[in-house]
Amino acid sequence: MSRFNPAPAYTHGSQPKLGILLINLGTPDAPTAPALRRYLKEFLSDPRVVEIPKPVWWPILHGVILNTRPARSAKLYRKIWMPEGSPLLVYSRRQADKFRARLAREEAMVELAMRYGSPDIPAALARLQAANCTRVLVFPLYPQYAASTGASAFDAISKVLTRTRRLPELRMIMHYHDHPAYIAALAASVREQWAAHGEPERLLMSFHGLPRRSLDLGDPYHCECQKTGRLLAEALELPPARYAVSFQSRFGRAEWLQPYTVPTLEAWAREGVRRVDVVCPGFAADCLETLEEIAIGGREAFLAAGGERFRYLPALNDRDDWIDAMLAIAREHLGGWLAPPLGAAALQASRERALGMGAER
Repeated sequence: MSRFNPAPAYTHGSQPKLGILLINLGTPDAPTAPALRRYLKEFLSDPRVVEIPKPVWWPILHGVILNTRPARSAKLYRKIWMPEGSPLLVYSRRQADKFRARLAREEAMVELAMRYGSPDIPAALARLQAANCTRVLVFPLYPQYAASTGASAFDAISKVLTRTRRLPELRMIMHYHDHPAYIAALAASVREQWAAHGEPERLLMSFHGLPRRSLDLGDPYHCECQKTGRLLAEALELPPARYAVSFQSRFGRAEWLQPYTVPTLEAWAREGVRRVDVVCPGFAADCLETLEEIAIGGREAFLAAGGERFRYLPALNDRDDWIDAMLAIAREHLGGWLAPPLGAAALQASRERALGMGAER
């Protein structure tokens, strides 16, 4: 048996296609403890996510976390679960559908995969190969690069490719935290909310946190979040006193990137700030961390500390201007790959030449 997975039969004169693989983090299949246990086991077993030596981490993960956290997390997911399923997957699918429609004339195939859970990366790459996608652009839906997100996605792709016989040409988007189209879409989404409901006293831009150690070891994530925050504030014409960047989703006892989101909200309320909006620019689609942790938990913390009005501003999700931004970002990375496809006559002539020289197919 070959160590490499079989590839579709090679046929001369077939039209090569361009593939685009959208990748988001992942989600459990259901808001239940068993589904959360499967998901958390895969997620927290990734050494890119938890950089603790396996002999130390494994007993904690399997002996404590996977026996206690799934049930608690399932209760949180049930608060935000949509009729169609997990919000992250629902919005990611909508993004993929709209993005695919935008590329209908480009002979491009768009697949969606999750780094953890399903739809998974190996199956998505297999579908692209079966469709004769000889060039693949990987588009992680993480605007800011972190080793625990973008690099982990590349690890998963590399693992598949080590077992692949016929490799595609591959390009990967590492980040777009300061891309003008991304910033413009963010700013437009905020301005729409303000036009409809009024401006707050302050805007908090909350990003997913990472251990402080990641910054010390050279991960650019903290700096890229800060730059996104600054550019968004400039687009909204906000002075420094009216906004701040913070970090959420802290896990464990180690120090994480600061300032932390909930303590910042509580401090603002105690200072006399009464109206606050929170936006989460690092999340391309709403999920547990935005809809439960911020929209529900953040609201409760701010109001309990004395605030009067808290509003969570939705993620970009499937907004048309965000889909347009995705297309602009992708096109910049597709330079030279968007040539017009060969016509049927040219393909047939190529096939006839190959057969005439002894090719079997």
